[in-house]
Amino acid sequence: MSPRRLGGRWTLDDRLARQVHAVPVELPPGTPAFTVELAYDQSAGVLDLGCEGPAGFRGWSGGARSRYTIAPGWATPGYLPGEPEPGVWRVLLGLYRVPLEGLAYELTVTPHRRPPAPPGDGAAASPPPPPVVPASVRRGVPALDGMRWRAGELHAHTVHSDGALTVTELALLARAEGLDFLAVTDHNTVSHHAELPAVSAAAGITLVPGQEVTTDLGHANAFGPIGWVDFREPAGAWARVVRERGGLLSVNHPLGADCAWRHPPGERPRTVEVWHSGWWDRTWGAPLSWAQAWRDDPVYVGGGDYHGPGGGHPPGAPATWVLTAEDPGQAWGRGAGASAPDGAGTSAPDGAGSGPSPEAVVAGIRAGRTAVSAGPYGPLLLRHGEEFLALDADGLVLWGPDERRVIRGDRVTLPARPGPHRLETTRNEVMALCT
Repeated sequence: MSPRRLGGRWTLDDRLARQVHAVPVELPPGTPAFTVELAYDQSAGVLDLGCEGPAGFRGWSGGARSRYTIAPGWATPGYLPGEPEPGVWRVLLGLYRVPLEGLAYELTVTPHRRPPAPPGDGAAASPPPPPVVPASVRRGVPALDGMRWRAGELHAHTVHSDGALTVTELALLARAEGLDFLAVTDHNTVSHHAELPAVSAAAGITLVPGQEVTTDLGHANAFGPIGWVDFREPAGAWARVVRERGGLLSVNHPLGADCAWRHPPGERPRTVEVWHSGWWDRTWGAPLSWAQAWRDDPVYVGGGDYHGPGGGHPPGAPATWVLTAEDPGQAWGRGAGASAPDGAGTSAPDGAGSGPSPEAVVAGIRAGRTAVSAGPYGPLLLRHGEEFLALDADGLVLWGPDERRVIRGDRVTLPARPGPHRLETTRNEVMALCT
């Protein structure tokens, strides 16, 4: 089967008309697999790449790749495997950066007579992970009415979009950091969801299915096994679809430079990633001001937006804490009775040896049972029933709508007051948030 070449020139007017354009391609009857390659002057602009079949969405890799293959038994990360259905296919091109003079491009679509073999990565099988006691247990965070506080990362990427690590590598790293859960939120795709249950069981960490719905006007995380959310639709449609499918939508990094939230006002999700890894100077109060103006009942979460080792921070920086209902999740390590590393302190409290389900994590966020800290071992402020629990916060200042006081001691409880609260240093640097 001969390759087919298509091309043209995108203009700035094309970009302003809509973000994503489709180039139709009809595959020869009986094509078992095909490959698409995109070529353009990458020094002049940026084009994103994706795929839509006659039956619907088949994948997205954004600007991370210029080539993908779809075959019955495998597909390039970011794309869904399966035998290509007959009919008109569409190569999706996102016009992310187009210069005034326009941007020429060429597509090469190669139908295969037989499915090509999947590319081998040459990696050896991963050894069983060593026992790790999560930060929530090491720090002795108490249970509450049959629920437990768990620490995790809600914003992370893998090779299924523009991340550097596989799902397995990311899960093992998050576990080593002492996290109880990790949401995998690759851009505009759900191809990673199929890997999560097996990797979760092998790595000993709860993996929450997610996707980062990504556009020029802002990003949002959609949590839950809810299928693909069409990022080409207005943001209000995302909120409706996610809600109808039982998921949860969270606005990401609303003040994040060129990916700040600029969608027209409409339905406003309650959950907001008010603490993003890009909040370098936490004496800068704009993220908190934005959240208070967004809604009068925001649910605070954090997001590290982890892409790989080159990002300068591990998963869980910041860490989101969620009070989750306990259920028979997978055991931490290869046995629930694994001993703590040196210096871990006393044995784990009852019920602390297993992780929550992904559903329990999402339910806890939806209910507003959240807190955020700089990392899993940083100063922590929890709304624990009718009390605040402040851990490792000696000398910090507790701020709230009607609250101003200095925390004295490393484990302090005091009556809780309504509204969002935070811990700050004497120079007004935010160290912890509590919904």
